Amino acid sequence: MTTRLFGMVAAAAFASAAVTSTAEPVAVRFAEGLVHGFLTLRTLDGNIIANGDLIQSASGSRVTSRLVFRFKDGSLLDETAVFSQRGHFRLITDHLVQKGPAFAKPLEMSIDREAGRVVVRYSDDDGKLKVEDERMQLPDDLANGLVLTLLKNVRPEAPPRSLSMIVPTPKPRLVKLAISSAGRERFSTGTAGRSATHYVVKIEIGGLAGLVAPLLGKQPEDSHVWILGGDAPAFVKFEGPLAMGAPPWRIELASPVWNGSQTTPPEGAHSGRR
Repeated sequence: MTTRLFGMVAAAAFASAAVTSTAEPVAVRFAEGLVHGFLTLRTLDGNIIANGDLIQSASGSRVTSRLVFRFKDGSLLDETAVFSQRGHFRLITDHLVQKGPAFAKPLEMSIDREAGRVVVRYSDDDGKLKVEDERMQLPDDLANGLVLTLLKNVRPEAPPRSLSMIVPTPKPRLVKLAISSAGRERFSTGTAGRSATHYVVKIEIGGLAGLVAPLLGKQPEDSHVWILGGDAPAFVKFEGPLAMGAPPWRIELASPVWNGSQTTPPEGAHSGRR
């Protein structure tokens, strides 16, 4: 029993050290710029539960990227990441809001990487507002709000072994995201056949909590991201939980659907039809 306990403690110490160690941020292969993308959020059986927008702008080497999902039940997921892309991607700040019945633990989390500060606001079981204001040593490879951007820039044959992330929980915690490639998978757009690299993202909870989590059924589910490669890599699909304790959901690109079979031309203009 003593030997077994020593082994568990040693493993916990090793895992904890792995989480706190620094890692090299992802190099910029494709600079980010002006983007406005339309997204849908679905359950894994295909039901749409939210509509989303990805809005991004750049000023010099500084990029602001905002992802918003408005749920049918009134819930909201709103995350704004500000990062630099001078040689490597580095998070500057991240602000996340999760509220409404879609989230088991609604909260608001702000990260200032350079200041090493993480602030979480949430309500306890009695409905009282609580604030956790933590000072943390935050590594250069912190990936909050950046996972999709980073995966567009990695080489499929050699993805980073891991990235760092602060998980959005009432008590902020620094974890590692283990990245692996599951090969290429076929899909189509219209009649054109294409293929995307399938990445698997696994949360590694360090320390004794990481050893106990799988035994208690609290190990977060893996996430899956599909990226189209080539000269202009693009996000194709995501499947996984967007909050701790949430079920896995699917993010996909949305195409505009026009109301009616035709649009009405402005007064004095010709439709072009004969």
